[in-house]
Amino acid sequence: MTPITYELIKTCKQTGARLGRVHTPHGSFDTPVFMPVGTLATVKTMSPEELKEMNANIILSNTYHLWLRPGQDIIKEAGGLHRFMNWNGAILTDSGGFQVFSLSDMRDIKEEGVHFRNHLSGEKLFLSPEKAMSIQNDLGSDIMMAFDECPPYPAEHQYMKDSVERTSRWAERCLTAHQRKDDQGLFGIIQGGEYEDLRKQSASDLVSLDFPGYAIGGLSVGEPKAVMNKVLEFTTPLLPANKPRYLMGVGSPDSLIDGALRGVDMFDCVLPTRIARNGTCMTSNGRLVVRNAKYARDFTPIDENCDCHVCRNYTRAYIRHLIKCNETFGFRLTTYHNLHFLLKLMEQVRTAISEDRLGSFKEEFFEQYGFNKPNARNF
Repeated sequence: MTPITYELIKTCKQTGARLGRVHTPHGSFDTPVFMPVGTLATVKTMSPEELKEMNANIILSNTYHLWLRPGQDIIKEAGGLHRFMNWNGAILTDSGGFQVFSLSDMRDIKEEGVHFRNHLSGEKLFLSPEKAMSIQNDLGSDIMMAFDECPPYPAEHQYMKDSVERTSRWAERCLTAHQRKDDQGLFGIIQGGEYEDLRKQSASDLVSLDFPGYAIGGLSVGEPKAVMNKVLEFTTPLLPANKPRYLMGVGSPDSLIDGALRGVDMFDCVLPTRIARNGTCMTSNGRLVVRNAKYARDFTPIDENCDCHVCRNYTRAYIRHLIKCNETFGFRLTTYHNLHFLLKLMEQVRTAISEDRLGSFKEEFFEQYGFNKPNARNF
């Protein structure tokens, strides 16, 4: 029995979107779901208790960064990542592949793996499928990601074809190297860029390996949103209906809804926590930069339609004051609000699917949020 299973609860009659539940060794979570990112074994400025308070049941951590600091041996000695960070919910760890390709300008891709330099110290490092599995086995996450190549956008067809074939070979090596099949599930990653034939090839290769779940990689890397949606439309039908589908690195409200409409179950992104630290908030009426001068005497909540702890207790004027003074508490408040906003949004998406009205919900949300306005600003 695989430690990760997917339960399909309902398909929206209006759109075909999926309402489901993923079961893991550290609890279950309903889908579609947004997963907060805790890169270094912490969601920036948030405590595990606060994440639980806002009904987060799964978070992410980063294999590459935890390998460098504090090291897989220390986390293993602590009893695994759950005990190390005092989190009793589910954890997904990425493979480190994206960081290798995004943080290091000096890298050499070989069949055995990738030679590159530590982005902190300049030290020479090597990461392979086997090493990525070893690190994640020591971390003890519920869901592990296969080590893949993350090509740039745009990329020529031949380059992408070679990359897809290498990623498929690496996926087989990951399965072989994975040592904790009883309590850790390993997801494969579909690549192929914007090319439909390569997405089909990648999906065929990885589905044949029978992973318990599949991620769609290589999106949200600079391509127009219309391209991302088109790729999702021809990729998600290639994936098994009885297994979870995870769109990597997506967290803007419009993309979460568009992804759910196209059959995606799981999403993650640093967006809500990153923009919170410069005073940008997500609200039911669109983007709000609370640090702007016009909020200096605004004693209303960030979002009057929000029931989060922050909006019930603090004003725009106070939060602006904290952020302008570089007070950590201000960043904590905006981060809490943004994460709560996205988690609540996905709860509304799940309700809309259950009531066969996700298409209507999208229209209403986009209109109120301002996505339908000419020159609308996103994140």
